[in-house]
Amino acid sequence: MRFEKLNEDKIRITLSHEDLVKKDIDFHSFMSNSIESQDLFFDMLEEAEKEIGFTTKDYLIRIEALAMAGGDFILTVTRSLPEKIRSNPKKKVHIKRKLSNTDAAQVVYSFSSFEDYCAFLSFFEENHFNSMHLAEKVLLYEYQDIYYLVLSNINLAYPHLKKLFSCITEFATFVSHSSIFVSKLSENGKLIMKHNAIRIGMKHFLKQ
Repeated sequence: MRFEKLNEDKIRITLSHEDLVKKDIDFHSFMSNSIESQDLFFDMLEEAEKEIGFTTKDYLIRIEALAMAGGDFILTVTRSLPEKIRSNPKKKVHIKRKLSNTDAAQVVYSFSSFEDYCAFLSFFEENHFNSMHLAEKVLLYEYQDIYYLVLSNINLAYPHLKKLFSCITEFATFVSHSSIFVSKLSENGKLIMKHNAIRIGMKHFLKQ
């Protein structure tokens, strides 16, 4: 984790993927409004005060979180004094998250068996999620007896996104959001389902 003071009221925090792994927070938890990501932001603000003397007490805080394709995160923190400092000591924080490009809006999950993938499909169906608006591409690959679900150009406005990525880890393991890994699957793996692997899977492999 690296801290850089841009001016009197603005700093930049560079957070690597390894930093998130150490704190047991994955990409989608970080980009959501989960309690874990909120706690992480406040922890970083406290560390910024220790490292470079950037205090946020009594300030309004705005955080812009930018996910880079390489796996790093760039946080720009801006502080401003309100017109009237209120007695409430709790910080008011506005967090804006965005992705640097379409690579960062891509995610890969691995399923140890096809049965696990079908269990995920059952969960998807039971919760009445609509796969049509989840991502531009939803592909399923088989590579070395492991099944990989690839979601490309994820719709960040998808209403069930937070719940989906919180629960999918019950069936699968987060692998990567790197385009390089997806290219490896494309070259060496077997494409099992294309266009919309979730919709096709529910149609053909779930008991009606």
